[in-house]
Amino acid sequence: MDVERVIDELYGLRPSEFTAARDAYAAEARRAKDTRAAKTIAALRRPPLAVWAANLLARERPEEAERFLGLGEALREAHRTLDGEALREASRQRNRLVAALVRTTAGLAEEAGQHPSDAVLGDVETILHAVLALPDVAGPWAKGRLTAMPESAVGFPAAPEGTPPARPPAAARARKTPEEPAAARARKTPEAPAAARARKTSEAAAAARAEKARKAAAEAEATLVRRERERDTAREAEAAATEAARKAADRLRRAERERAEAEEAAAEADRAAAEAGTALRTADHALDEARAASEHAEEKARRTEG
Repeated sequence: MDVERVIDELYGLRPSEFTAARDAYAAEARRAKDTRAAKTIAALRRPPLAVWAANLLARERPEEAERFLGLGEALREAHRTLDGEALREASRQRNRLVAALVRTTAGLAEEAGQHPSDAVLGDVETILHAVLALPDVAGPWAKGRLTAMPESAVGFPAAPEGTPPARPPAAARARKTPEEPAAARARKTPEAPAAARARKTSEAAAAARAEKARKAAAEAEATLVRRERERDTAREAEAAATEAARKAADRLRRAERERAEAEEAAAEADRAAAEAGTALRTADHALDEARAASEHAEEKARRTEG
C-alpha cells in the first residue's frame, strides 16, 4: 500500500469523513498483511475543523501559500535584525495578509460544505500566525497535512519597547512638513504608566486564558487519539475472536457431520449384522431339516434292505 498517497488523501477529506476512511485503509492493509502500513495509518490523527480548514487553504491556494511562506521567512529575518520600524511595518503587513487569508479560508470551507464558526476562524488565524513564526509548523501546513493545533501557536513578538526606528531616507525627511496632523501626534503620545500596566496585565491574562484553552484542546485531542487507538485495538481483538469462533464452528460442523456419518455407518452395520444373523439361523434350520431328512432316508433304506 502506498502510505504517502493514503495520508495525502485522508488529510484532504472533511473531518467527518476522516475516521471511517482511515479505518477502512487500515483494515485493507491488515488484510494485505502489511503490518507497518496498518499501524502507520491507524495512528493518524483526525484533524480538528480549524486545522482541516487551514490545510484546505494550502491545498486549494498553493500560490498564495507559497507567498505566505516567503513572508514568514522574511519576517523571521527581520526579527533577527531587531529593526524596530521594519518589525512594526512587517507586523502590519502580516496582520493584513493573515486577515485576508482567513477570509479566503472561510470561503473555501463554505464551498466544501462546512460552516466554520468565529471560534474556528479564530483558530485558523492562530495557525497562520504559527506558520509564519515556526518552520516545523510551516512544513506540514505547506503539504496540507497539519494534524493538530500547534502547541506553541504564537506569532512574532512585538517590536521591543524603545527599539529605535530605522532612519528614513533623506528624500522622505525632506518631504516631512513641520506641522504633523493631530492624529499622528496623538499616536506618538506616550502611554500613561498605569494604563500601560493595565493593558499589559489584560494582555497577559488573555494570553494565559488562550494558552489554557490550547492546552485543554491538546489534551482533549490526545484523549481522542488514545480512545481511537483503544477502539482500534478492541476492534482488532474482536475480529480475531470472531475469526477464531468461525474456525471453531467450522470444526464443530465437520465433527458433527463425521459423527452423523459414523452413526449411520454403525446403524447400517447393525442392520447388515441382523440380516446376516437371520440368514444364518435360516441356513442352520435348513441344514437341520436336510440332516434329519438324510437320516430318515438312510433308516428307511436299511429297513428295505433287511
